[in-house]
Amino acid sequence: MFVGTFEHTLDGKGRVVLPSTFRNELAGKGYLTQYENCLGIWTEQGFTEVASRLNEKKHEGKTTNNAIRAFAANAVQIEPDTQGRILIPQRLREFADLDREVVIIGAIDRIEIWKLERWQTVSAEADATLLGAVTDLGI
Repeated sequence: MFVGTFEHTLDGKGRVVLPSTFRNELAGKGYLTQYENCLGIWTEQGFTEVASRLNEKKHEGKTTNNAIRAFAANAVQIEPDTQGRILIPQRLREFADLDREVVIIGAIDRIEIWKLERWQTVSAEADATLLGAVTDLGI
C-alpha cells in the first residue's frame, strides 16, 4: 500500500528519487505511465490489474481502444537504481508538465508524481472531497 507525500526534485537527466518506503513496496520494479494530469507508477501486479480492468470496460463499451493505447503505449518499466532513482522519459515529463520540483504521493494502489503547483491545487480539492465523503459515511 502506498501512502504519504514527499517533495523531491528532478535532476538534469530527468531522474527522481523514489521514497524508500515506495521502493520497498515496488519490490524491485514497476510500471510508469501517464495518468490524470500526473504520472502513475504501479507494481507489476497492479499494472496488470488496471490493464485487465481497462480491457473489461472496453468489452462493456465503457471505454475505447484509444484509452488502452494511451495507457499501454506510454508505459515504461522502471527499476530504481542503487540510489533509488528512476528515469522519467521526456515524453512523460512533458505530459505531466514536470520541471524541477515534483511531489510524489501514495494513492493506495499506486504512486503518483505531480508537478508541485498542480498538486497544490488538486490537494486542496481532494481535502474538500474527503471531508464530504467522511461526513456522508458518518466516520
